[in-house]
Parts: sequence; structure tokens; C-alpha cells
Amino acid sequence: MNSFIIISELEVFYHVGVTDEERARPQRLLLNLQIGYDFSEAAQTDELGGTIDYFSVCQRLLAFGKGREWKLIEALASEIANLVLEEFQAARVEVEVRKFIVPQTSHVAVKLVRSRS
Repeated sequence: MNSFIIISELEVFYHVGVTDEERARPQRLLLNLQIGYDFSEAAQTDELGGTIDYFSVCQRLLAFGKGREWKLIEALASEIANLVLEEFQAARVEVEVRKFIVPQTSHVAVKLVRSRS
């Protein structure tokens, strides 16, 4: 796969944290995605139907946390990867979730890569 759609630092607010207290309020997270998809058709036709609509992906992720919670950002990253692969038919996705919980760091993060089987 040599073509990617990149979503950089999408700001979302999800309930995530190990303790009940930490999950009580939504936390600011930044999501970075690299979505592998052959968009050569879109490049030739200049039509949205030949690619993944990154606006739709962003809107889906902005709403993804509504009424949900996770203890671990690892589980969250896994669910986001599955969502992009299944709902948007991506061939491959790399997901990074950044969390701003440890004051002595700029952020902590997890990153994973998944591909369609």
C-alpha cells in the first residue's frame, strides 16, 4: 500500500481512565491516523467516491465516545482501528492515541497498526 490518508491530531473528548474518578469527566485526547487506501481512482477522476472521505471519518470519531468509556487507551486504539477498517473499508490503519495525564510529560500515547485480513 503506497497511498495513505492522514488525519493529524484530531481533538476528541472521551471518558477514559483506569479509575472511576478519572473516567468521570471526558478527557482531551489527540488521535493520529494513517489510513491505507488505494485512492488512484479518486486521483484520476477527482471524485469523492474513489476514496475514503476523511471528513466522515473525523465526524465519526468525534461522536465515537458519546455514551461510552474505556479504562485503557490501548483498548480505545484497538476499537478505533476496527471501526476504520470495517466502516470505511480501509486496507490498513495506523492509530495513535495521545493522552495528557502525566504532568511531567507532554503526553503518553499508544500506537497500533492493523490490516484487513
